[in-house]
Formats: sequence, C-alpha cells, structure tokens
Amino acid sequence: MFSSADCRLGGVRRLSQSIQPESSNTSGTIRVSVVVPVFQPGPSFDDLIASLDRQTLESTAFEVLLCDDGSGEPTGERLADVARTRPNVRVLSLAHSGWPGMPRNHGIDAARGTYVQFVDQDDYLFDGALESLCDYADLHDSDVVVGKEVGIERALPRRIFRQDIPRATLGTDPLLEMLTPHKMFRTSFLRENGIRFPEGRVRLEDHLFVMQAYFAASTISILASEPCYAWVKQPGSASSSRIDPETYFPHLETVLDLVEAHTEPGRLRDRLLRHWFRGKILKRVAGRRLVKYPDEYRDRLLDVVTPLVQKRFGPGVDAGLGLPHRVRAALLRADRRDDLLRLAEFETGLTCRAVVTSARWSRGGGLHLTLRITITRDGEDALVFESSPSTSTAPSASTTPSGSGATSTVPSGSGAKKSTRLTSLPLSSTEGLPADLLIADRELRNDRVDLALREAATGEERSLAGRRPGRLDAVGIAIDPLKVFGPDDESHGGPLTVKVRRAGWTFEVPLEASSAVLDRVGRSPILAGRPCTLSATRGGAVELHREWPGGAAQDFAGRTARRLRSFARRH
Repeated sequence: MFSSADCRLGGVRRLSQSIQPESSNTSGTIRVSVVVPVFQPGPSFDDLIASLDRQTLESTAFEVLLCDDGSGEPTGERLADVARTRPNVRVLSLAHSGWPGMPRNHGIDAARGTYVQFVDQDDYLFDGALESLCDYADLHDSDVVVGKEVGIERALPRRIFRQDIPRATLGTDPLLEMLTPHKMFRTSFLRENGIRFPEGRVRLEDHLFVMQAYFAASTISILASEPCYAWVKQPGSASSSRIDPETYFPHLETVLDLVEAHTEPGRLRDRLLRHWFRGKILKRVAGRRLVKYPDEYRDRLLDVVTPLVQKRFGPGVDAGLGLPHRVRAALLRADRRDDLLRLAEFETGLTCRAVVTSARWSRGGGLHLTLRITITRDGEDALVFESSPSTSTAPSASTTPSGSGATSTVPSGSGAKKSTRLTSLPLSSTEGLPADLLIADRELRNDRVDLALREAATGEERSLAGRRPGRLDAVGIAIDPLKVFGPDDESHGGPLTVKVRRAGWTFEVPLEASSAVLDRVGRSPILAGRPCTLSATRGGAVELHREWPGGAAQDFAGRTARRLRSFARRH
C-alpha cells in the first residue's frame, strides 16, 4: 500500500524492476519514448495508433512502449500485430496490476528516449505533438513540458493554456489546473529523482506523480500555442464514477502530505492546498450534486470530509475561495449539515437568463447589444445584497437585487467605507460563523459577462466579447466581426451563449431575444466584413449567421476600408 510516509520523502516506493533501465542506449537518436499503459483496449485504441503513425517526428526518432497490464488474448495478438509492422513499437507483457501506475513505471524503466511522454490508450496525439514537445523541451532545457490538452466530449480548464510559458512557477502559474500524467518528462530527471507512480489501486496516482515532478523540476514549461494531446471522454471512467468516501479521501490526504512536505506554512502552501479543497471536496458538496446524493451516501460523505476539513484546511486556505465556497467551507467546518443542504437546494433553484433588449449595427462595423441579465429563484431576485458602512453598526442600509447589478451605495454624506453583504442565503443563522463570511465586495468587483459563439459545424466555442458590468439590467456588449473572424475563417456561425459570473456563482446560458428585437437589426454593413445576421429560434435562442464561402468581396472591402481609415487617423 502506498503511504503518506513515502510522499514525505519526496518519492513513492520503488517497484521491483522486472525490466532494467536501458541506460546504455543514450546516444540521443531516440528523442522520446511514448509510454502507453494498456489493458484490453477498445476500438479507440486504433485512433491512438493512427495518430502515432501520423507524427511529423521521424519514426526513428521516437519509440512506442505498449505496456500491457496482463490483458491476455486476444489483446496480446492485437498488440503484436501493431508492433510487427512498426519497428519503433515494443510490447511489454506484464502481470496484471489493475491500475495504470505499474505499467507506466515499467515504461519509465524501459525507455530509451531522452524524454518520456505518457499517453492513455483511449486518447490520441495531434500530428505535430511529439516534434513540437521535444523541440520546446530542448529549447528551454525543460524537465517537464505541459503540452496543450484538448477535451473531446469533456470540458477542460482554459487558463493554463492561454499562452506559452517557458519557465512556469508553481503557485503562480496555473500548473495545478492540469494534473493529468499526459505530459512530457525528461527521462533522466525521473530516474535520478526516483519519481514513480504508486502501484495498485491508488486514486489520484497521477496527482502524486505530477506533484513530485513539479517539486523536483528545475524547469517546468507550458506549450499552449498548439494542441498536443486529445483527452477523450470515455463512459464509466474512474473520473466520472461516484467515489467511495472511506477509501478515496485517505488517498487525497496522501497528496496533501506531499504538498506539506515540500512547502512551509504560508501563502504558497495555502494556495496549493486550496486547489484540492476546492476541486475534491467543496465541489462535491455544492448545488445539484449534493442534493442528488441519496441520504445514506450524503451522510457517509460528510462523515469523512467534515473532520478532514477541520484538520487540514485553515483560514488561509479559505481566504482565496470565492463567496459560495467560503460559505460551504464554513458550514463544513462547523458541521452545519442542514444548512449545507439548504444552500445546495438554494443553488439548484437558481435560474439565470440573458435577454437582448436592443441590438444595432454601427457604421464602423460593430454589432452593439444590450443585455438584461436576471438571476432568480421562484420568480424572485435570488441574490440580494445589503450595503452599509463597514465601520458602523447603524441599521441604515440599502438593498440591491441581483437583477439590477449595481452594488448599492451608503447613504449620501456618511463618508464611511461601505461593505456589501449577501442577505438572501437560506441559512438558519450566522451564529458561530465568521463575522465577514457573507461580505461580497471582492466577488462583486469581479462580476463579468462574456459572450461566446458555439460553432454549428464543429461544436467548438469561440469567444466574441466580454466585460465587467456596471449593472446587470443593461449590459452593453460590442462584437467586431472582422476581429473575431479572420479573412480565411470558414465559420458559418452558430448559437450564442452567455457566461455570467455574479458574486462568485457562474452560469452559462443561451442568449435569448424576441424576433421583434432582432428584426430591426438588419444585415451587417460593409465594414463588418462578410455578411452577418442575427436570428432567433422558435424557443427564442439567438444565433449569429455568417456568410461563407460567399461574401469575400465584402470582407476584402471592409478590411481595406478599415486599414485606410486607420491610416488616415494616424496621419
């Protein structure tokens, strides 16, 4: 069994090595070893092999290690057929372990490449992935390279892949957003630091491995400028199944032990611990998820996580959480289970709508929309705030419902600094909870409304525009089609969605409008490029339609006119 003591030493226990490292073959001709743990793969395995065949990196410059975890036949024959026609593919036939850690460790031992890239059997690589990752690692002398991952039928974090970061810093850059093992590691770095996967049925084994690497690495790089790894959602995967609380959370504590062993008390430790507190505990006791649990399972879950929260996560961890999670954390720590369920039921009943109240094209080619955002529960404003002088206990205050969006102000002439408190949560009382728990000033300053287009042809999302709103009942959004769509962009458009962040809660809803409002908009002007129109479905959902492949002349004219106008302004 993998223990927390192993983590405190910065490594996991070594497995008995049935395959010795082939360190004598270090000529550098093999740039990367692709390690694939395999167990009775399905049809999607063919997609992985095809993606390896398509790599732009010469086949003599990389090897593929298919680490078979005791699949038996016919998998053995299938893997042998793959290797028979591909000189750079080797099959490692292993005893069955039931989990990917042991096969991956054998892959590390057998690797002859300068780097190791881990790939799961149901995923695949983009065509230029290996060449780009190796070049990037060589350029920056990287111990770890986090290549851009693309979710297939699954949502993935975005912040980590906003830009290339040659030398990322743990705790500052968003490295924790992706703790999958789907990364490239320098082989000698893994071996010299004894970085191994835990063997057997260990949850969060990827977190343990990656965090060991992060703490030991001299250089961690993020390659975000091109897609590298396709992470495919599979039904029945371990990540999608309901956890067993009694066995899952001891593994989480092992990860927390590792973090604490490599950090001192303070901001960095709190920032790192917050990642697991938010993602592995608080999200499991939020909204519809908590409400849908059977009573018996909910009690089991809370029996395990409540003492864990009380023991492992202090005020410094809470300080960086958004308001909804801060409230959840406080209720967990106080073992207020009824209030925790009330909060979840309240969240489940929230309804957000985003409706176009006016729309027009400007002469300069911009599409200007005014949106009304409402967040309600049972037809009433759901998020109601009360503002009052923070230095006074006087009862004078004003209230602001979620619909208006503007934070209320202190009575004129008071001169006192105000604080804004959320007053509409259905808590039995606030007694025994932190006095400032419901203060929402920071969250309200970070409110945001973003408009996106869901491509009709591919389903991919394209950001159109966004802003921090002054009021939610009149949010102005301006779209510039020439900036959103390039001259060779083949987009035909698609439905529009709105992402709303309000007081720490987030919503994603379709943009709505009446036909009467959109009928007055008309077609786009020349300075907007290819003709674009807005329309509403029968249900009132708004769609943006863009002409393609027609409209090339108008697009050229619009871009030329824009350039001439910009030149005239500068001179």
